[in-house]
Amino acid sequence: MQFNKEKYIMNTPQDRYIKVGNINTHYWAEGSQGSPVVLIHGIGQYIESWLPSFGALAARYRVYAVDLLGHGRTDKPLNVSYKIADLAQFVRDFMATLGIEHAHIVGHSLGGAIGIQLALVQPSVVDKLALVNSGGLGKEVTMVIRIMNIPILGELLTRPSRSGSANLAKLLVHDPAVMTDELIELSYQMSLLPGVPKSFLRTVRANGNLFGQNKSLYSSNVQGLPSITKPVLVVWGRQDQVIPVAHAEVATKNLPNVRVQIFDNCGHFPMLEHTQSFNELLLEFLGN
Repeated sequence: MQFNKEKYIMNTPQDRYIKVGNINTHYWAEGSQGSPVVLIHGIGQYIESWLPSFGALAARYRVYAVDLLGHGRTDKPLNVSYKIADLAQFVRDFMATLGIEHAHIVGHSLGGAIGIQLALVQPSVVDKLALVNSGGLGKEVTMVIRIMNIPILGELLTRPSRSGSANLAKLLVHDPAVMTDELIELSYQMSLLPGVPKSFLRTVRANGNLFGQNKSLYSSNVQGLPSITKPVLVVWGRQDQVIPVAHAEVATKNLPNVRVQIFDNCGHFPMLEHTQSFNELLLEFLGN
């Protein structure tokens, strides 16, 4: 089946590109009022992941969504680091290139780990922080990602196929029906972009191993949480099969200024499975 972009995406933001250093970077920017909001997607994802929320946010804020280094339609060099700290610096450089001195940061999965790094290392750039099913808070992560650290096996698992995209897409949600044929086809088409499998594996292997997320990543993050005094919203799906909901409790115990919302009947993508409630929650948090 040929992917019909218009059937799924009715008001897709205009694709924009900017050089962040020497990296050709794909992003969206919409909204003419309110504070800037920067949306950071998860590992192996792309800015289209934010489509359920982008328009609602852009109605009240100046919203940016960026394809991370090695993801989506942004460049995928193999001679750079894909560690969380370096991806966080890439986001900071992206903001600086656009003249964004500080912003609300909303990070999903890998993007949450990046948001935590920004709040710890460059707190002046973060106004409020929203962590959605965030990485970087503990070792545990789905076995699918863990075994991608095994040479050859990881390469085989990331070989693009429609069936592989379908299986992975349905791992991300509690209700498989949410992953429509159009979303699965989008995932497959994105996996066919040049360099995607290699850069995805480099990101996985730079930040984890066969046992889960790297201790050097999550231990420093967790130890630093008490120093994050900015308002933080933690959102999780109770049935998340990628990163366990128990990691939300880690954030709750250690962040001094935190609000937590757990969605029932929800997996790794609350903005997709509970779009209206998620958007209302995020807008309320950013507005207060």
